[in-house]
Amino acid sequence: MRRTDIPPRKINGWLALSPLAVFLATYLVTSLVCRDFYKVPVSSAFLIASIYAVLITPGRVKERIAVFSSGAADKNVLLMIWIFILAGAFAATAKAIGSVEATVNLTLMILPGKVILAGLFLASCFISMSIGTSVGTIVALMPIASGIASQAELSLPMLTALIVGGAFFGDNLSFISDTTIAATTTQGCSMADKFRANIWIAGPAALIVMVIYVFIGLNLNVHPEIGEVDILKLIPYLTVIILAVMGINVLTVLTIGLALCGLIGLTDGMTWSGFLSEIGSGIAGMGDLIIVTMLAGGMLEIIRHNGGIDLIIKGLTKGVSGRRGAEFSIAGLVGLSNLCTANNTIAILTTGNIAREISARFGVDPRKSASVLDTFSCVVQGILPYGAQLLMASGFTGIPSTAIIPYLYYPLTLAVVACLSIILRFPKNYS
Repeated sequence: MRRTDIPPRKINGWLALSPLAVFLATYLVTSLVCRDFYKVPVSSAFLIASIYAVLITPGRVKERIAVFSSGAADKNVLLMIWIFILAGAFAATAKAIGSVEATVNLTLMILPGKVILAGLFLASCFISMSIGTSVGTIVALMPIASGIASQAELSLPMLTALIVGGAFFGDNLSFISDTTIAATTTQGCSMADKFRANIWIAGPAALIVMVIYVFIGLNLNVHPEIGEVDILKLIPYLTVIILAVMGINVLTVLTIGLALCGLIGLTDGMTWSGFLSEIGSGIAGMGDLIIVTMLAGGMLEIIRHNGGIDLIIKGLTKGVSGRRGAEFSIAGLVGLSNLCTANNTIAILTTGNIAREISARFGVDPRKSASVLDTFSCVVQGILPYGAQLLMASGFTGIPSTAIIPYLYYPLTLAVVACLSIILRFPKNYS
């Protein structure tokens, strides 16, 4: 038996898949009616779909709940939750001690004026890589970008897109990013290995875009105002990045990072109760994501139990005869899910287990499948006018999110490089 001693009782294939339809109808249709993709909590839609999934499953109620619970309490789901908890605590405490401001100021301090556009893009990449959140990067850098646009009479939509693009570089690669955590745990590979596979895709895309920004900004010479740089407060982020690249267990890495934040904060005037309060706030901020993770795990286990996963895989891989087709199937699956949910982490959580089965069936390296999941979810999220990142950027600048899309060089370049990585089979070690 897979996860319980209850024998699978397959029902009509489309009925087995209907919980996904209920989830999409509840979330997507309601969001469209409300004209706001962030008015409907994803957890509410998953709860309704999960209740429906339990109701349509054959067997006694106790057995159905046991199947659902086995999926919600799967070891990979629980590992993801522990990582979310520590990542939330680390991110909150690092922000509280001033690490975000120190990182922003350092990156701006070293930017030459004539390559300010390429430098801002690089800063956005570095900051998002450090803090693990595209939205946080946009919040930190968008006021600076707006000021530079005003000083140098540059296109505000272009500068806004520049920051958004760099923010997705880190969202795709950071060791404390929700998408990285979800992609690696669902595919069963280490973050360091996924990073090594991913950097050969995201790195060239970022380099191409940097060259574009260098040529665009050759005639500029802008110097933004820079705050004080406290090198000590950079230590937690740098430590987490270095230790994670070395391949040390992510839970250990985040625990060390959290301890460093506490040590620096307590020596800089933060009280013990204040430190504990920030930890609590960080964990609470992950609460909705933790609930969604458990509900998605339970609902997908019910679908699997009823035979729906087999139907999805057969449909997606019909005519597929090798790894290329399998990887494109995974890319299409997570991309479609992202279009419907407007949340790349939720898209990966929803499709991760299906992608893992496709990978196992066609011999796709788990490190490559994790890279494909994360990359294509970030590509789609990066160009969604109703996604959180573009809406946030739009709110800061006062321009419509649709006006930003034509200047989103990085997500579009990343899409091209990612497709080429599947077609040309690179990086070789992971393809």
